[in-house]
Amino acid sequence: MDKMFCVIVFGVLAVASMMQDATAQTVHVVGDNMGWVIPNNGAAAYTNWATGQTFRVGDTLVFNFMTNQHDVLQVQKSSFDGCNSQNAIGSPILTGPANITLDSAGDHYYICTFGRHCLNGQKLAIRVSSSTGTPGANPPNQSNPTTPVVPSPSSSRQPEACPPTPFAAEPSSSTPGGSAPPPASSSKTILASFLLSLSSIALTIFI
Repeated sequence: MDKMFCVIVFGVLAVASMMQDATAQTVHVVGDNMGWVIPNNGAAAYTNWATGQTFRVGDTLVFNFMTNQHDVLQVQKSSFDGCNSQNAIGSPILTGPANITLDSAGDHYYICTFGRHCLNGQKLAIRVSSSTGTPGANPPNQSNPTTPVVPSPSSSRQPEACPPTPFAAEPSSSTPGGSAPPPASSSKTILASFLLSLSSIALTIFI
């Protein structure tokens, strides 16, 4: 009986451990193989990279760069747009590679302060969501705003009015009258807590 009880306890603990591993945080290597450098195609390189990532509180950013050639500094949006360090958050990290843990939700901005590196595109803007919340879109890079297209008045005939086309709801928006499904990580955490509680009850009964 004692042997069977030990097997059950170890099984429950193993399942709980797997649930915890499933919710482990992510390490993001900024720019992937490109690293933290002056990109050939300007700031769009890091904007495109960030678009394919999901950033959550607790994740880690890894900036791969050569010491004495680049640095990384977190700044506020105004300094990000102007490529200056006037509104710095903390001190620049001068030694590469640099690991930065995302400790809060919201928009985060990073630049290189060497010379004209930031002006040439070595800057990163990301949006961090809470560990169990729905990730939002990364903040747009407004360094190169798009010029609006003005229709040509070549035709004096007014087109017939068309009924407005409803836009499909974005995945991050909640549907009126319903609720979004709970995040998978939250469900796993609840299941792990339940199994641990069950093991505690079992220990109390048999000991």
